Amino acid sequence: MGTDDDYRETDAGKTDGVGFSGPLGKRGGIGSSNSSSRKSARFSLSSSAAGVDEGDYVEITLDVRDDAVAVHSVKPAGGAEEDSEMSLLARTLERRSASFSASSRFRQVSQKLLRLASLTKRPAAAPIDRSKSAAAHALKRLKFITKATGAAGWPAVEKRFEELALDGRLHRSLFGQCIGMKESNEFAGELFDALARRRRIAGNEITKDELREFWDQIADQSFDSRLQTFFDMLDKDLDGRITEEEVKELISLSASANKLSTIQEQAAEYAALIMEELDPDNLGYIEIYNLEMLLLQMPSQSMQIGTTNSRNLSQLLSQKLRPAKEESLLRRWYQRFRYFMEDNWQRVWVMALWLCICAGLFAWKYVQYRRRAVYDIMGACVCVAKGGAETLKFNMALILLPVCRNTITWLRTRTRLGRVLPFDDNLNFHKVIAVGITVGVGLHVISHLTCDFPRLLHASDEQYYSSMTDFFGDQRPDNYWWFVKGTEGWTGIVMVVLMAVAFTLATPYFRRGRVRLPKPFHRLTGYNAFWYSHHLFVVVYVLLIVHGYFLYLTKKWYKRTTWMYLAVPLILYASERLIRAFRSSIRAVKILKVAVYPGNVLTLQVSKPQGFKYRSGQYIFVNCAAVSPFQWHPFSITSAPQDDYISVHIRTLGDWTRQLKAVFSQVCQPPMGGKSGLLRADFDDNSSNGLAPSFPRVLIDGPYGAPAQDYKKYEVVLLVGLGIGATPFISIVKDIVNNMKELDSLMLGQEGGGSGGDAERDISRASTSMSTSSSSFKTRRAYFYWVTREQGSFEWFRGVMNDVAETDKKGVIELHNYCTSVYEEGDARSALITMLQSLHHAKSGVDVVSGTRVKSHFARPNWRSVYKRIALNHRDKRIGVFYCGAPTLTKELQHLAQDFSHKTTTKFEFHKENF
Repeated sequence: MGTDDDYRETDAGKTDGVGFSGPLGKRGGIGSSNSSSRKSARFSLSSSAAGVDEGDYVEITLDVRDDAVAVHSVKPAGGAEEDSEMSLLARTLERRSASFSASSRFRQVSQKLLRLASLTKRPAAAPIDRSKSAAAHALKRLKFITKATGAAGWPAVEKRFEELALDGRLHRSLFGQCIGMKESNEFAGELFDALARRRRIAGNEITKDELREFWDQIADQSFDSRLQTFFDMLDKDLDGRITEEEVKELISLSASANKLSTIQEQAAEYAALIMEELDPDNLGYIEIYNLEMLLLQMPSQSMQIGTTNSRNLSQLLSQKLRPAKEESLLRRWYQRFRYFMEDNWQRVWVMALWLCICAGLFAWKYVQYRRRAVYDIMGACVCVAKGGAETLKFNMALILLPVCRNTITWLRTRTRLGRVLPFDDNLNFHKVIAVGITVGVGLHVISHLTCDFPRLLHASDEQYYSSMTDFFGDQRPDNYWWFVKGTEGWTGIVMVVLMAVAFTLATPYFRRGRVRLPKPFHRLTGYNAFWYSHHLFVVVYVLLIVHGYFLYLTKKWYKRTTWMYLAVPLILYASERLIRAFRSSIRAVKILKVAVYPGNVLTLQVSKPQGFKYRSGQYIFVNCAAVSPFQWHPFSITSAPQDDYISVHIRTLGDWTRQLKAVFSQVCQPPMGGKSGLLRADFDDNSSNGLAPSFPRVLIDGPYGAPAQDYKKYEVVLLVGLGIGATPFISIVKDIVNNMKELDSLMLGQEGGGSGGDAERDISRASTSMSTSSSSFKTRRAYFYWVTREQGSFEWFRGVMNDVAETDKKGVIELHNYCTSVYEEGDARSALITMLQSLHHAKSGVDVVSGTRVKSHFARPNWRSVYKRIALNHRDKRIGVFYCGAPTLTKELQHLAQDFSHKTTTKFEFHKENF
């Protein structure tokens, strides 16, 4: 191939290993004409040029045009049977484009043939599955443009070019923004360089025509084209080989684009792993067919999470998830109403009862004052004012009950009221009652100030002295100041102002710090402002009792009913606060471990007080006097009930949590070898000096009930945690594993009983214990989906994940970790990370993203597919869906739960954590 001089100059040291025959020209390669021609040549694959037979030759047909050459076909000479290695060589060579010079092509062909000769000395490798399905899966893992492809996306790219180009040329730094990769400018820059190298474009600017060529290539749907583009990104010198250093550079670049700092730091180690896998002969480089083998043989992540077969899919379609729309408007309304009542009947009857009570109290008071003499002067205004006041008194008493946490926890744990009362919505009901209070205050205040008081001031002397002196005195009020300066007036105004402040700072905009106020008003936002302002209601309740005693139109004590409404709720709430203070002060806790993890998460592990019992999914309140002696904050318990300690994971988002982290950071030290955590402080009574670090004093109060604690009522549960919202489910996952171990041990005890009466007694006892345990613990399968944005978040629960992966031999718990900072499967920006993940997990069993034995998924889950798979696997079952996290995902998960419950035989019951 080529002239003798060309061949010897290319690889003179290897000419003894390859024999060749066929017509060779003197100019430009094969043949002397400049026009396109097709020629053949034979190469021997034997160790020496002599003593070979016809079967040792291959026939290669080349297409030659000017100084470029391309391989047309490769086949055995003399009709020999083609083997898998020959097929692999043929496909690899035939795909090579005609972009290299003839001498460069000849050099590469000779190297391919020599490699094939070395391969024939080893056992034949398994043939690459080049089937349509394999290529399709590989194609899904290698896309540069995932939203707009081909000509459909070019108009948008062209429009951005016109906006970004200067003098008709687009700079390299704007290439990513132009093609839709503005969040990955560095990766887009490398893609720009690869495309420019292939076309021998010098400089950092391109024209619109060149951009169109670039776009056509990166939007090409063919696998071979995408593979070549990806290979060119690694092959910086266009020699057809990728060195370890080039692999390292692209790993670092991909890790940076996906915000994977740990992988970026270990890029050299992972590059060596890829070279070890793809370069078994230690040649020091890999070629394009190595990447092809990896992509075609690497399993898709979507296939690993249990996709259903065609039979299940057909069964799903038969269940009519999307039935035809009902033509009758009345039937559609009826169906919607029926579905709504099925999902919300507990809330509906509670809300209906509350509204009926409020309406009844308003009507009762309205009719009562309608029959009194004051109606003749003040009119219906006084009836509205007194009706609003009656609902206000009732709601001010009722609003305390949903926040009596000890009482609610006892009712939901020890009674069956949870079947008819929506205890999960206690805080939502608390907010609804607050709206009722606002309406009552509005009716009462507005009616007094704008209607009945003006009517009284404008009444004639005859009207006033005939019926109003018993209520307002012999001296007639002459202006508004008379009403304001009285006890009834100033107490009412102060209450309205304090309520307005507390309600405003309790709104999500202020409580979550979404409103940015200038200094010094910035302290009016955040949880601290909400917490302190809510304690203004202590003053409000005192003033309300005083206001209810000094009334203008009611003089008999037994008709002043404000204290009657408030007595029981206030005593109950005050008792709860006293119990909390007393219980937390006598339950001394000792801090066992403190760790600060990536993502600003502080972990506290404290000793379990004597008699402290809790259920997985519940939460406790934490107080640290070094930060604030008065503030108590709720956090989910992440330890299991069987553990001899209590642990919480605290995300530093607000003022209190940031100060808490700062206080503990002062006593923490860098972690010892083999331990995770940015800072750690471990204490053990058996330590060398027996002295604990000087930790700040921490008090705990609880436990308190939460929706997640009811997971044991379901045989199958779907647990969804968003970021730090995974905390209640970590305890549940550990509890499920512990309970399954307990049941297994009881069953083993039955099978391995002793002899005689003792054995029978042991078996009977084990059966009784197991039946009792099974009655309270029904869960037999759990699906846990943890979605987090940062790679460092997986450090929080690495130990739990590894324990579950190692001990859950029966597959009771299915763990799915999703890292949303990584681009979705199929995006070229995450293609190398996906390859590395598969190689590393196959070799060591550890995921490169999470650092656990649980393999991570990329981007966000397809929640409809998640529900679909669970509905297929568990027909005719009740599935408990528990979600904890930001409210952004609540609506979607709840809607899907209702949708699948209505249209399949699987019933999903949605529960959301509220704090």
